[in-house]
Amino acid sequence: MSVEVVFVGVVLARFLLPLFIPLFPLPAIIACLLLDGVDQTIFQTFGYDPPGYQSYDKAMDVFYLSIAYLASLRNWTNPEAIKVSRFLFFFRQVGVVAFELSGLRVLLLLFPNTFEYFFIAYEGVRTRRDPRRYSYRFWVIVAGAIWIFVKLPQEYWIHIAQLDLTDTIRDVSWFLPALVIAVLILLAVVFFVVRPRLSPADWSWRFRADPLPEGIDDAHERAAYQAAHRKIFDATTVEKIFLVGLIGIIFGEVLPDVESSSLQLFVGIAVFVVINSAIGVWAVKRGYSWDSAAVSFGVVFATNAVLVVLADVVLSRGPGHLRLVDALFFVLLFSILTSLYDRYRPIADYRAAATDRTGAGR
Repeated sequence: MSVEVVFVGVVLARFLLPLFIPLFPLPAIIACLLLDGVDQTIFQTFGYDPPGYQSYDKAMDVFYLSIAYLASLRNWTNPEAIKVSRFLFFFRQVGVVAFELSGLRVLLLLFPNTFEYFFIAYEGVRTRRDPRRYSYRFWVIVAGAIWIFVKLPQEYWIHIAQLDLTDTIRDVSWFLPALVIAVLILLAVVFFVVRPRLSPADWSWRFRADPLPEGIDDAHERAAYQAAHRKIFDATTVEKIFLVGLIGIIFGEVLPDVESSSLQLFVGIAVFVVINSAIGVWAVKRGYSWDSAAVSFGVVFATNAVLVVLADVVLSRGPGHLRLVDALFFVLLFSILTSLYDRYRPIADYRAAATDRTGAGR
């Protein structure tokens, strides 16, 4: 097998696996996490060091975590957990942007990636228990425990000490036995201390996402809900601007050949978000909707691609210009995230409204 085939296979897997997170949250994000940990080892096994792959690696990390956040909007039945998830996700993105702009590694310690393990913790609970049983205080405690006892040591190890697990196991003779003992102690605590104190399970193992609420489980119902509640510029639009804008800045900093400044990227993305929002409001108020996520993405991508080509034509008449390949890459990223956000955010809002009315998610 040629190294080029291996490289393309790994890159495609890193792009495609996150798209399964909305339907199979826990297995898919663990698969993304594992692939992120072994991709370099795979390349080394074949004697290949892809030039500039570290930049793409960071970008793909941001991509799959963004899909995970959007999946929480689609699937999570506990609105309080979504509030915690939202804070953790955007807190980390702000830290990554600050790091990319400044180069200060300590920022990755101060803004740890607690969101990823919090997502795994929530989905781990959901495999056997109804997350609606647990209060906002419970989810804050879970996030705090992950932040302090898991992510701070891990972020220090990776970004401050800049240590590699494989190299440490090879160079420090006592490290692997100590690691095995620590894992065995943790498993013993879970099995003998935590497990006996758990309440009975609510259902058998669930790894597929739960069904959507009956009142908003098809495209026409989502369109009707959006038509009644959505505006061109509202809190949803602001969140989407920051979601795609911060990620766009991160991609712009880590990918080669992107000439736009961070401010230009953010402003450009904000303009696209508002234009897309206006088109979306116009469409839902006239009853246009697509049940297929692929069709919805295709419509959004085609619209944005046309806008980018028109912008390139206009700018080419003056002193400015667009790097069309880079612009179309950002359009691909932008279209995936915005089309999923527009499909999933109304579901989260619907559940939150149901909770406000009844005191329980639906």
